[in-house]
Amino acid sequence: MRRLRGQERAITGNRQTSWAFAEAYSVGNVDGAALRWARDRAREAGLRSVSTGSGAALSLLAAAADAKSVAEIGTGTGVSGIHLLHGMRPDGVLTTVDTEPENQQFARQAFRAAGFAGNRARFIPGRALDVLPRLADGGYDLVFCDGDRMECLDYLAESLRLLRPGGLVVFEGVFADGRTVDSAAQPAEVQRLRELLRTVRESTALLPSLLPVGDGLLCAVKRG
Repeated sequence: MRRLRGQERAITGNRQTSWAFAEAYSVGNVDGAALRWARDRAREAGLRSVSTGSGAALSLLAAAADAKSVAEIGTGTGVSGIHLLHGMRPDGVLTTVDTEPENQQFARQAFRAAGFAGNRARFIPGRALDVLPRLADGGYDLVFCDGDRMECLDYLAESLRLLRPGGLVVFEGVFADGRTVDSAAQPAEVQRLRELLRTVRESTALLPSLLPVGDGLLCAVKRG
C-alpha cells in the first residue's frame, strides 16, 4: 500500500509538471510587448486573462478552422483577442463584445501594438445577449465565450445559430478553479457550468472535447 501511494504521488507530480510544461510550451509564439501590456491592464482592472496555454489553444483552433469570422464574448483588455487574431486568416475579422467600453479601448490599443490593422476587429459595447441576436446566422467560423457564467447556456444557444457547419464554439474557465469537479456544495455559477458541460456532451449537434489548459477550455464542433 505504501508503494502504491508513492506511485500515486509520482503520477500526480508528473501530471503537474506536464501541465506546467504544456502551459509554457508556446511562450514566444505570440507573447510579446503588446500581450504583456494587455495582461498588465487586465490585472490592474481586476480581470482574469486566458493563460498562455489557453491562448495558444485559441490560436491553434482559429487556424485549424481557417477562421475568417470570429465572435468573442468578453473582450477584456484584448489578451484572448490577440491570440485569436494570430490564428485567424490575414483577412479575418474579430467581432468582440463587452459591457465595458473602457476595456475595449485597451484592447484596441493592444491589437494595434501587436501589428493588427484597425479593420481586423469590430468592437461592440453592450451585453452579449443583447448584441448576439443582431449577428448573422451561420456567419461565423468560431465563437469564443468568456462572459457571464450564468449566461453560458444562452451563449451556447446563440453560438449554434451563429456558427457555420463545422464551426467551433469554445468556452473558457469551465473548471472554475477546480470547483466544477468538487463534490462540495457550489454556487449557482458552478452549477450552471456543470449544466453546460452536460448539455454540450449530450448534444447530437456537437462534437465536444474538454482541454485541460488554463482554467479549462470546452470546445465543440458544430456538426454539418
